[in-house]
Amino acid sequence: MNYTRRTWLTAAGAVGFSAALTRCGGGDPLAPATTDAASAPLADAARSTRTAPTVVKSTTGRVVIVGGGMAGMAAAKYLRVWGGSGVQVTLLERNASYTSNILSNLVLTGQRTLSSLVYSYATAKQAYGIDIQQGAVTAIDPINRTVAVAGRTTPLQYDRLIVAPGVMFDTLIGLESPEAKDRVVHAWQAGPETTKLRNQLVAMPDGGTFVMTIPKAPYRCPPGPYERACVVADWLMRNKPKSKVIVLDANPMPTAERHTFETAFYGIFANILTYVPNVSISSIDATGARVVVHTTVVPDGPVDFIGDVVNAIPPQRAGKVVLENGLAPGGLWAPVKPATFESTVAAGVHVIGDSCSTASAVLPAGVPKAGHIGNQEGKTAADAIIRAFRGLAPDTDVVINSACYSPITASTASWLTAVYQYDASGNGYRMVNAPASEATNPTADGYQDMNTWFNTLMGETFA
Repeated sequence: MNYTRRTWLTAAGAVGFSAALTRCGGGDPLAPATTDAASAPLADAARSTRTAPTVVKSTTGRVVIVGGGMAGMAAAKYLRVWGGSGVQVTLLERNASYTSNILSNLVLTGQRTLSSLVYSYATAKQAYGIDIQQGAVTAIDPINRTVAVAGRTTPLQYDRLIVAPGVMFDTLIGLESPEAKDRVVHAWQAGPETTKLRNQLVAMPDGGTFVMTIPKAPYRCPPGPYERACVVADWLMRNKPKSKVIVLDANPMPTAERHTFETAFYGIFANILTYVPNVSISSIDATGARVVVHTTVVPDGPVDFIGDVVNAIPPQRAGKVVLENGLAPGGLWAPVKPATFESTVAAGVHVIGDSCSTASAVLPAGVPKAGHIGNQEGKTAADAIIRAFRGLAPDTDVVINSACYSPITASTASWLTAVYQYDASGNGYRMVNAPASEATNPTADGYQDMNTWFNTLMGETFA
């Protein structure tokens, strides 16, 4: 079999052009999307059974992976699937299991439990022979190709290293104290904060105000904040109908699914939701009976917004292990070679998932930060590493596809699809179907398909 990118993108367990869709995907930031119904994802494709490519040549090498999320787990699995038993894969993860950020907004409305989003590493360990170890990385030495782990005297050695730690959240002014952080949560990492925000919503009085802030792009999951605003507004309309939702967006417009969210904000939720673009958060005062968000709004100047519940999603940057080991020289995101995701500052180190940036001078947008994109980047890095172990040149015919389903109400969801082709001349990714294809309207069928796609992607990544 000819071992090409096009083959494995369409062959491995629903990861082809339209076969790995999930709620949180990509899109063209700040660009209006088309609403081509013919581009809608097909549920049947997600249910099809496909077989990964056969290993064509013996391969040997040691790979250490830091981070067991969507990107790291996909890389670990497919290094073994495509590389065979000669590729030794060790995955280091702080946590004993993975909790999906995808669909976690539905925990806020009681339609999902947090436990329903938890995935075990047991299958990957048993079925694919991945050495999964729980631990925290303290240092990376790209010269001697070692990784130091807390509590261990001997560092792990590698031939190639993959770093996929997700994101680190900046602290907004006014939220430095433990008390303030406990009162104003972001819940942008699924877990205890998700439960806390749910409890705050339940306890909020009918007639109260829910204020959420959205950071300037790029951030994890472009449509996620707007989706959260919709499902919270829908829940409040049904449970606390006198309440209000205020969305303070640092961006000039929704960064993904613009048609969908503007239609929802100014149509479905017009009586309960106020959307305010071009907002800069000055500080947040969480010391009084209600929380005050101090802002500068273009062109109005300083404006204060007061909330009974404030959900402040802060600016984000690369994960701590990336920053502390010099893989993000600018202090934000790790620059990588887009075709292989190898770091531009450390040979043999690949940075994938939300921590990396594929932006270039010619193609500054790069690909979005999202769960499905992370899955694709994991496979791309795995392929590049296997080629390197075999003495082959990197593949430059790289296609990364992305899609998302966004719940809008308790029974409807919309979708978005985008396809990115590596452009060697621009040293980055160009969206093939620009602008991204988007649902004309949220539908009940879309909501049912959303769960199918979610189960497909998570099963394909963790099973």
